[in-house]
Amino acid sequence: MPVFRSGKGQAPAWCELEQFDIVRLQPGQTHSFTREGRKEKLIAAKGKCKVRIGREEKMLEHGTIVDLTEPGLNFEVTEVAEPVILTRMAGHWGDQVGGSGLFSVVNTDKTDNPGGPVSYEKTTTFDAHYHDCDEYWILLEGRGEAVSEGKHYQVGPGDCVATGRGFLHDFPKVEEPVLAVYFETTIEGEKRLGHLWPHTHGTPRPVAERV
Repeated sequence: MPVFRSGKGQAPAWCELEQFDIVRLQPGQTHSFTREGRKEKLIAAKGKCKVRIGREEKMLEHGTIVDLTEPGLNFEVTEVAEPVILTRMAGHWGDQVGGSGLFSVVNTDKTDNPGGPVSYEKTTTFDAHYHDCDEYWILLEGRGEAVSEGKHYQVGPGDCVATGRGFLHDFPKVEEPVLAVYFETTIEGEKRLGHLWPHTHGTPRPVAERV
């Protein structure tokens, strides 16, 4: 079951992402994150806020990513300039990871899809792909259908779709426009970065136990 929610013990045992939190703050509010993982990552999805990390302060806005790799440090939101959505991820991923950031999915009548044809109905241009790493999608807004390991899942805000290395995954349909965070953890095997497609990069070789 590759879909889980926020909270300790919710992620499958194989996941390098052990926990995540979605925090929504308004101007005048502050927030302190208790350290949960050996490594942590914070991504600002909307708005603008100031975050303190040890003695350093940074202004975060749409798309800003901050990483914690040193023990003893925490994220603390000290000032909110505009209503903000923050996603904190905690876990034990390695030093060489894939990408992370934000993505959106909408329905469209366009037919271009670099991932190639699929056997199920698609109303988006999101491409079916795989990775030389595990990947996590954390939904912040919207609802739709995600495909992972050949199974179809109805997902919405607060859901995390965890796909193990080598499994094809896709976002073929949405009921409401989706805004989500993606995080590709430790690169393994051939260590190729980015989206990989069977017709271009060869047959996927999934890690069977990562389900």
